[in-house]
Amino acid sequence: MLLEDKVVIITGASSGIGAASAKLFAREGAKLVLAARSEDRLDQVVAEINGAGGKAFALAGDVCDEAFAKALVDAAIDEYGGLDVGFNNAGTLGSPGALSDIDVGEWEKTIRTNLTSAMFGAKYQMPAIAKRGGGSVIFTSTFVGHTIGLPGMTAYAASKMGLIGMAQCLAVEYGGANVRVNALLPGGTDTPMVASFANDPEARAMVEKFHALGRIAAPDEIAKAALFLASDHSSFVTGSAMLADGGNSICKAA
Repeated sequence: MLLEDKVVIITGASSGIGAASAKLFAREGAKLVLAARSEDRLDQVVAEINGAGGKAFALAGDVCDEAFAKALVDAAIDEYGGLDVGFNNAGTLGSPGALSDIDVGEWEKTIRTNLTSAMFGAKYQMPAIAKRGGGSVIFTSTFVGHTIGLPGMTAYAASKMGLIGMAQCLAVEYGGANVRVNALLPGGTDTPMVASFANDPEARAMVEKFHALGRIAAPDEIAKAALFLASDHSSFVTGSAMLADGGNSICKAA
């Protein structure tokens, strides 16, 4: 029960890493506020958690809307009395393509979904967490642009690397309030996002070869890394870019 009675917001909770984290955190005793755009899928995750004896409720909306970020924190306080953890996990791959061909509107959409939305989340989460005596804020970043450069993914990499810089600065700003801020960098993970570009056996095999373990992660494996950062087991970890990447940062195999 690593998160017993801890109040946690998770965005992007309707599938992939977010849904896996929600279910794991619930088993570890967390009280959850789950957010995503897809109300139907979000309700399914909530139903599964509550059916297994956990505590969760859903608030559907767009993380790109600052008012939604505030509403999530207000809901956590109204329903559970406060907030201990903010897991800003929602994101998008965007529209891959060469920089010379990128539409500025698509660029701005990717930046807003991956980076600005996390800023909105932290803006309202961190004061609430500090008021409770401290806790954890987590951003889901990526290895792309950090340890491996991939063609056609400039907007995605730029937005996700911004999360690392934001985590470092916020860790210093809120360290005195005992609020830890970290970026989690998953490797390739078996989610709808990865399936969108590794959509045939050849493409999937190529992605798997990026990793020293020779495979991509199950969402539950990344959820366990997020659990570490959310829990008191990481009480002296802040401002980090924590890799959970299956060794792709050190893999040079063909």
